[in-house]
Amino acid sequence: MQDLQPRQKTVLITGCTPGGIGHALCIEFQRRGLRVVATARNVAVLGDLSAQGMHTLPLDVTSSKSIASCHEAVGKVTGGRLDILVNNAGRTHTHPALDLDMDDVRQTFETNVFGVMAMVAAFGDQLIAARGLVINVASLAAVAPYVFGSAYCASKGAVVSYSRTLRQELAPFGVGVMVCMAGTVKSNIAGRGHRSLPAGSVYQPVRDVFEKRLVFSQNQATVSTEAFAAALVDGALAPEVWWFLRAWLGRPDWFWYGGMASLLWWGLLLCGEWIVDYVCWVMFELERLRKIVEQAAAVQGTNAGARKVKAQ
Repeated sequence: MQDLQPRQKTVLITGCTPGGIGHALCIEFQRRGLRVVATARNVAVLGDLSAQGMHTLPLDVTSSKSIASCHEAVGKVTGGRLDILVNNAGRTHTHPALDLDMDDVRQTFETNVFGVMAMVAAFGDQLIAARGLVINVASLAAVAPYVFGSAYCASKGAVVSYSRTLRQELAPFGVGVMVCMAGTVKSNIAGRGHRSLPAGSVYQPVRDVFEKRLVFSQNQATVSTEAFAAALVDGALAPEVWWFLRAWLGRPDWFWYGGMASLLWWGLLLCGEWIVDYVCWVMFELERLRKIVEQAAAVQGTNAGARKVKAQ
């Protein structure tokens, strides 16, 4: 564990498994002089971070008991203060809306949404004591029609809406809220738990598009976890400025970074949602699916007409 230094700030990061954004954030925050508390469901995977002097703790953000144990342990380390809480733990979910399994969707919301809420509620006292900062890692998927990602988009959209209100509620206590609108970033999250199309899915004609979509975030203008972590820490440690200046100066309320992030930000600002919808329609080849559906309907109609004539 890192030695306690006078006025040294502490950051707690969820979801720090090697190969992901959380792991890179741990290394970058420590490099900037912060005391780092790294967490993961299986603390054994954090051995390299522990060897670098970081404090490592087991944490399952879907378990109230696990969160309570983590809160107690952090309080002992920091004296009841937490300067930065990074809610990074997340679960990917790529599946067409018509093929979703609701138990699977509930697990995604447990991690991506309810876990964030539970962590903030549990560590509110320590954040207030330090007049700290909450960083919620959302996604461009919150504001873009990320095809075959409706459950994931909905979970990240919920984080965005929650964070906007949370910012208002915590401001009187001197606690800030920063939302990370993450673009495509190299991460091990996209390599876990791939789902497959059911045999009877209406999207079988474009199965190839679905399979490409499973690893889209790792092959589309993807930035490295190290570059992403450096930029996010830059933003988190920037000086506080008046709220109406935060889009341009100091610590941002909304941090847009990663592959396609700038493109989406400017597209929404200058053109509105229609351009984002159009780009996604083209990018995920939905026009091809529409033509396949129309052709199938035409053939079905022709066959039906032939059967009617024969019957007469």
